Amino acid sequence: MRRDTLLFDLDGTMTDSDALHIEAYRRILAPAPLSVADYRAKVMGATNPAIMEWMFPGRPVAEHEALSDRKERLFRSLVEHLEPTPGLPALLAWAGRHGIRVGVVTNAPRANAELMLAALGLGDRFPVLVIGDELARGKPDPLPYLTGLERLGSTPERALAFEDSRSGVRAAAAAGIETIGMRTSLDDATLRQEGAAWTMDDFTDRDFLARLEADFGHPVSAAG
Repeated sequence: MRRDTLLFDLDGTMTDSDALHIEAYRRILAPAPLSVADYRAKVMGATNPAIMEWMFPGRPVAEHEALSDRKERLFRSLVEHLEPTPGLPALLAWAGRHGIRVGVVTNAPRANAELMLAALGLGDRFPVLVIGDELARGKPDPLPYLTGLERLGSTPERALAFEDSRSGVRAAAAAGIETIGMRTSLDDATLRQEGAAWTMDDFTDRDFLARLEADFGHPVSAAG
């Protein structure tokens, strides 16, 4: 069976937004620091309730929600122009030419996701945008990816997923989707340990382009 579906995480996969998130968290945690190592181990790809419970254990849910809202407002205030991961525009253009289904599956709040896609110039490119917080369970549960497949009318064996975080890789792999780990922040060994079938730096990877052509049955090149 040929593949016909591409599912993308957003933060760290379609664009490198880690520095903006770290800065926003540092502002709400000040004067306590947030290290890059802690961000990658405890925050990246997690749901906001899980992040707030780790950062502020034992505080009331209402306080966690208020802190989450403040952090996300800070993040959005820092977003201006975002650079897409190299090769992403060409990949999406190729998908559009060949009728490949595409969707975004993210734990980011909807306001963040819509702002980021607009900043990338992709505000109207994705017919399906799955927000983990709007479901009963977010990543690392497979529900967001299963929801994305359902909304696109696809199945796990016909899809590829792209993820950069531990929780995201776990979610996509648990949904039965072959998952490509993006080495934006984590290394090959870590991503594979979480369930990635293979990894790459960006969407210009020559081995990836060759596999894309073989799996989807449409010609592809580094130029798109």
